[in-house]
Amino acid sequence: MISFPSRLTKNIEIFLESKLLKLKRTEKSLKSSDPFADEQRTGNNSVEEDLDEQIGHFETEIKVNFVKKQIVQFRKALTRLKIGKYGACEKCGRMIDTDRLAVRPETTVCLYCEKEREG
Repeated sequence: MISFPSRLTKNIEIFLESKLLKLKRTEKSLKSSDPFADEQRTGNNSVEEDLDEQIGHFETEIKVNFVKKQIVQFRKALTRLKIGKYGACEKCGRMIDTDRLAVRPETTVCLYCEKEREG
């Protein structure tokens, strides 16, 4: 079992929770900027206006999905921190390089397993 000092894990927890809060705000902001969320939207637009709305909606959906994936990743990291498994790869169980954790504290897999998944 990997164990980080509590003074370090507390800072990591604070960081992860603050990033999670920012991501939730970003998600809410993106959803409100969706052209389909506009209550003043009318159904009888020109073709160009319809196209602009469709493209705007599509772009918003892509961004929201990306943010949702990040939210899941940060929640997973927080959960692993709370149960004492933070820093251990969820795939192979080996220690995640501390340099990797310093750059991406939300990561839950080691570089080797990440490369394996991509390739």
